[in-house]
Amino acid sequence: MMYHNITKDDMLNGEGLRVVLWLSGCDHRCEGCHNPLTWDPDEGLVFDDEAKNEVFSYLSRDYISGLTLSGGDPLYVNNIDEVTGFCQVVKDRFPEKTIWLYTGNTFENIKKLDVMKYIDVCVDGEFVKSLHDNNLLWKGSSNQRVIDVKKTFMQGGNEPVLYCGDYE
Repeated sequence: MMYHNITKDDMLNGEGLRVVLWLSGCDHRCEGCHNPLTWDPDEGLVFDDEAKNEVFSYLSRDYISGLTLSGGDPLYVNNIDEVTGFCQVVKDRFPEKTIWLYTGNTFENIKKLDVMKYIDVCVDGEFVKSLHDNNLLWKGSSNQRVIDVKKTFMQGGNEPVLYCGDYE
């Protein structure tokens, strides 16, 4: 699996201060994408033990709320197995931290993937340039949803429960 960047202390890609892993590979190729450099699955750096340890070192900080997986698309076919394993390790090592996942897929199409049992919040759906709004919280276009995955599964998993954050 390849990645482009690890961002620490990020406030834009999920609630609280977060570590963001920007993965390579995306089939969606949305018009107006803010990160088209990540589309090519062969570009970037190898996500090796050194990179994993960098993420772990940031996650070990008390003020970090959790990990956000973005890209590209973390659920790109070349990424899914390694992303699933990595999320499991993160949850084992840092159970108090949340994992956010940004994907161009819809929740209905990915809810049965093994990785979803480790995800706390999923921002789903392709970015649609004509629906872009800078005032939207944690998403780029109004068709996308910020889904509370844990609550959705607790309520049977059929109807996505939208995430309200700390201001519920």
